[in-house]
Amino acid sequence: MSETTASLRRKIGSAGDLQSVVRSMKALAASSIGQYEQSVRALADYYRTVELGLSICLRQGAPTGPTTEARGRPDEALVGAVVFGSDQGLVGQFNDVVADFAVKNLAAVPGRLQVWAVGERVHARLLDAGLPLAGLYAVPNSVKAITPLVGQILLESEAREGKNTVGALHLYYNRPSSAAFYAPVGQQLLPLDEAWRGKLAELPWPTGNLPEVMGGGSATLRAHIREYLFVSLYRACAESLASENASRLAAMQRAEKNIDDLLEDLNGAFHRLRQSGIDEELFDVISGFEALSSRRRGPASHETRNAD
Repeated sequence: MSETTASLRRKIGSAGDLQSVVRSMKALAASSIGQYEQSVRALADYYRTVELGLSICLRQGAPTGPTTEARGRPDEALVGAVVFGSDQGLVGQFNDVVADFAVKNLAAVPGRLQVWAVGERVHARLLDAGLPLAGLYAVPNSVKAITPLVGQILLESEAREGKNTVGALHLYYNRPSSAAFYAPVGQQLLPLDEAWRGKLAELPWPTGNLPEVMGGGSATLRAHIREYLFVSLYRACAESLASENASRLAAMQRAEKNIDDLLEDLNGAFHRLRQSGIDEELFDVISGFEALSSRRRGPASHETRNAD
């Protein structure tokens, strides 16, 4: 079906509207990246403080308690995993990358697996992969919304922990690697094994005088462990959101380029079609003028021949 100038105008207008939407989403993604990256940087000092507190508790030999170590047979232990993805589309391969990474790593983990997905898109991909999904959380839409989500995950984890044999708790999310790139990473939060405790116990204290744990060492350690879990989940969520917006920004940049190319083609086709229409009108005018001129010359020539 041949194009008309009217149809091309409609297509150009639609492409222009879509270009405005893409530019708005591009600006929103760029601004969102900044706030999530800033929250991660702000969390670094607090995370360091929690690590130092754990280091002192472990140095003084505070018992870790049964909640921090796996009990029972490994194949009977409950293995929890939290996978951070997105609720919205237009993020390229963001959800596919983290879902494939989580499926590959969890396949080698012994125990009864239960997976919590953060984001409807990654939830669908994990479901297609056949993982046993225990719950779905909505992705936070701002920095302030991260804290309630992390609290909800911790409450759910503690409830499961009280009813089942504790095995492990894993996190899977995308971490920014540059301005527009990210990579999937995994982190094991539980159990707090000997290697983890030994690494923390060797952390150097920033001053020459070591502090002393007052009161019950076990209660202090448990409080620090809860903060450690909170900070780890918060950082994972913030880094995932920064990666999501980086992926969306890259997708919008590609879309903007494609729209620019489409508009260039449409405008070129519109101008060619318009020029073709003008040429046809001019041809019709010239043809009509020549026909009219030949008619006027015809009787005059006939009268001249009669006079001769």
